[in-house]
Amino acid sequence: MTDLLTFTPNGIYCAAGDFYIDPWRPVDRALITHGHADHARPDMGHYLATEAAAPVMRHRLGDISLDTVKYGETLTRNGVSISYHPAGHVPGSAQIRLEHKGEVWVCSGDYKTVDDGLSEPFEPVPCHAFITESTFGLPVFNWTPQEMLAQQINDWWATNAANGTFSLLGCYALGKAQRLLRTVDPSIGPILTHGAIENTNQILRGQGIALPDTTLVTPDLDVKANAGALVLATPSALNSSWAGRFKPASTAFASGWMALRGVRRRRAADRGFIVSDHADWAGLNSAIAATGADRIFVTHGYTSVFSKWLNEQGYNAKIVETQFDGESLDHTEAD
Repeated sequence: MTDLLTFTPNGIYCAAGDFYIDPWRPVDRALITHGHADHARPDMGHYLATEAAAPVMRHRLGDISLDTVKYGETLTRNGVSISYHPAGHVPGSAQIRLEHKGEVWVCSGDYKTVDDGLSEPFEPVPCHAFITESTFGLPVFNWTPQEMLAQQINDWWATNAANGTFSLLGCYALGKAQRLLRTVDPSIGPILTHGAIENTNQILRGQGIALPDTTLVTPDLDVKANAGALVLATPSALNSSWAGRFKPASTAFASGWMALRGVRRRRAADRGFIVSDHADWAGLNSAIAATGADRIFVTHGYTSVFSKWLNEQGYNAKIVETQFDGESLDHTEAD
């Protein structure tokens, strides 16, 4: 019996429905889990995504042929039932459920199980086979609780602001930046943003997502008038000439990688906040258990360690090679 989904040089393919999920090479029909650049790539003939993911995708990919679907709505193509379900990763992110001849597969895309107050909360989807990421598939990865994270960041920023020091915080332009904006206390001072972050802010505000006031960093910005500000920068901009105008400054990264000793030191950051839009070790395990699936396909991340662990727990787990990046401290501003 042929599997409902197979893994090809172009990406994850459904032969029965003749479409791909998050393909990394141009194909005619692409089902997209979310708008990050490693999952929503250019030059596809036709795209399908959630209504909430569409505005960012159009901003990043231009004039594309794109249809949208509501969460839980079922479409049928060549006898394959297709539905999208919240993944909790970023606004509009989805797990894609496929059903054909009684067999159910779910492709998770990127996901997290903790409700961050920004993204649509993750919903477990029962299935026979589950394709899971493993970006942070090691027991060392356990995320800081939301309330504790807010206190840590606000205390850092408030201390810096009291000394007239800028607080430069590196984060992703889509998802992480807006989550942090919903976390910080804007009464501490002004919030300045890199262009890639501010562009995304405007798109999400247009979708009705409430964010505190922010100011775009432009060449003519009066830096002295904003002393003590929180400055949200993309990871690639944090140690660039763009960030060099903000002096004196304390630098920090907001990333799951901050859970690893030595990463913050190697990045020459003063602080590291342990937070991610991907599932941590506990989240990965609980999400997989909730599906009821016995066949697990493990993609990008700690695939060998995590698949071995799953097999020891009684699952039938296999490693799948993909071109998805997960979370990196070296992404370009477009990511």
